[in-house]
Amino acid sequence: MEYFPCLFILAFSMRAIIVAFVAISLGGSAYALENGLVRTPPMGWLAWQRFRCITNCTLYPDDCISDKLFRTMADLLVSEGYAAVGYNYINIDDCWLSKERGPDGRLQADPERFPYGIKDLAAYVHSKGLNFGIYEDFGNFTCAGYPGVIDNLKLDAETFASWDVDYIKLDGCYAELEQMETGYPEFGLYMNQTGRPMVYSCSWPAYQTEQGIDPNYAVLAEHCNLWRNYDDIQDSYASLRHIIDYFGQKQDNMTPHAGPGHWNDPDMLLIGNYGLSYDQSRMQMAIWAILAAPLFMSVDLRTIRPEHKEILQNTRIIAVNQDPLGIQGQIVYNTSKIEIWTRKITPVQGDQYSYAIAVVSRRDDGYPYRVQVPLRDAGLTNPLGYLVQDLYGDTTENLLLPDDLIDVRVNPSGVVFWRANIVTDVPSVTTIY
Repeated sequence: MEYFPCLFILAFSMRAIIVAFVAISLGGSAYALENGLVRTPPMGWLAWQRFRCITNCTLYPDDCISDKLFRTMADLLVSEGYAAVGYNYINIDDCWLSKERGPDGRLQADPERFPYGIKDLAAYVHSKGLNFGIYEDFGNFTCAGYPGVIDNLKLDAETFASWDVDYIKLDGCYAELEQMETGYPEFGLYMNQTGRPMVYSCSWPAYQTEQGIDPNYAVLAEHCNLWRNYDDIQDSYASLRHIIDYFGQKQDNMTPHAGPGHWNDPDMLLIGNYGLSYDQSRMQMAIWAILAAPLFMSVDLRTIRPEHKEILQNTRIIAVNQDPLGIQGQIVYNTSKIEIWTRKITPVQGDQYSYAIAVVSRRDDGYPYRVQVPLRDAGLTNPLGYLVQDLYGDTTENLLLPDDLIDVRVNPSGVVFWRANIVTDVPSVTTIY
């Protein structure tokens, strides 16, 4: 998240004592997060990318961060079919708070923009059959300068539970880096102690990588349901590629620790906003499915174009993202600005998996580039082959054997996205792709 630089960090000796105590307590597995939640990557709608920190409801009554905005998006998530295909969270990001805590020390929403309070908004979201998420920050302040949780971890966890929150994202602005690996688990401990199941999204690895520190993903997987790994995504193809490149470069470190209940998070979907072409939008959806990434739209659902809605509601791609194995995919081929990313998915037979295959072009030479690569070179070796389907095409299945070619043409900065289901006996389909 972006800093609002006029603020500064305060340090307290009592805080250091508490952190030291919790560091000792957290040495055992009794305080691990395992809460049974998000066994597949969470899906929903999030305000930040599209609506940022718009707080002037006089100038921007339809776009400001307000009770009205979130109720409207909850309505549309249901009425426009997004909830039916799996998008079931409505998440507030920064700028919902009042600038001061209440007389009782508790967090409070801005009274003009959220006149009914957060508990009432959560009840409305729940009435739609959706889950409700909220944002806070581990530091003294949120990134936009609102009160953080640093000296009120237990109280704030209890407050969120009392508001019937289902999901908490904890950012890391205006916090001391050395406190994060104990402070974030401490807050997770207090979340568990409330007795209310709440998804926990952590941000400390993004701040570590910013300082050249390699995150401890084993610790993250123990204490968080998901975590932001790297830079904030911005509404541009350059930003999207920057994040994809990072995930490719660091895949050997991060991939083993992703799985049911704990996910690497490359940030929001840009689809439907201003910065991506149609082909680039299809590419992001495919790569996020390969990465087993959380799928959080951040788009104005009132004005989204039909072709972008179709990408976001592609149930065959969502099925790849939500595959129950929860195995994060990897880049396995990178030649002549052509990448092949694969992900192991169900069905499985013995040690042979089915696969999702994304053929991605980084080329800009103005025409669809032909790619010819044997399936075997992408790691698909089942002797009986695979029934292959184009997830952006029709539902026809074609038989390919390991020595057959992936033979496709890929648009510049675009993708061809296949599902390859393992064949376990000789199929009746005889067409060769």
